[in-house]
Parts: sequence; C-alpha cells; structure tokens
Amino acid sequence: MTNSSPLTWCKSSYSGNGGSCVEWAPTHIATTGTVPVRDSKNPTGPILDFPAGSFASFVESVKAGEFGAV
Repeated sequence: MTNSSPLTWCKSSYSGNGGSCVEWAPTHIATTGTVPVRDSKNPTGPILDFPAGSFASFVESVKAGEFGAV
C-alpha cells in the first residue's frame, strides 16, 4: 500500500500519551479485507497491510495478555 491512499486513521485504544502508538484504518477492511497499520510517530512512513482475520487474532491475543504486561 502507498501513503497516497486516502485513509481514515485511528489510534489504538491501548495507546497512552507516550508517543509509542500504532494507528490503523478500520474503514479499509470492508473493501479490501486487509487492515492497514502504521507508526503514529511517522505518518508518512511505511504502511503494513495485514489480513483482517490475522489482525483480529492479534488484537484478541493482546487483550488476553498473551504477550505479557505492557
């Protein structure tokens, strides 16, 4: 994906004010089946696209604490 695509970005609800945040574009999922993700500190940097099912599994694992405490 290129950064020229007009996407509406949201920050993770788990992000604090420390600047270490990721952003995702949820409205893109319905049309492509992928979830674009970027580093909020570098909004013009690379965008990673994840299959929607894989991203959902990742989010559930984070919520379940499978990656340790944050």
